[in-house]
Amino acid sequence: MAHEKKHVDEVGEYDPNHLIDSLIERLELRNDAALSRALGVEPPVISKIRHRRLAIGASILIRMHEASDIAINELRAMMGDRREKFRIEHAKASAGHRNK
Repeated sequence: MAHEKKHVDEVGEYDPNHLIDSLIERLELRNDAALSRALGVEPPVISKIRHRRLAIGASILIRMHEASDIAINELRAMMGDRREKFRIEHAKASAGHRNK
């Protein structure tokens, strides 16, 4: 593969290629097309993620988790997602507080 391999701790910013490459390696697949089949998505989805034309959303993250058995938070770390957790309940409470 032409993509540079990096350890999870070395990923400092959003890098979907690191996540995709890590999954291919972990699942012992040959390429992006094989990964798309393993995840049950069309090959252009993986290509769009690689080229940053499509963000990794919750549904594909769940598919990645189910296929690899890697925890969601570890998958997020692999792609450089360092955002804090956002809880819907907290957002609703804040919105309700502002409306009073």
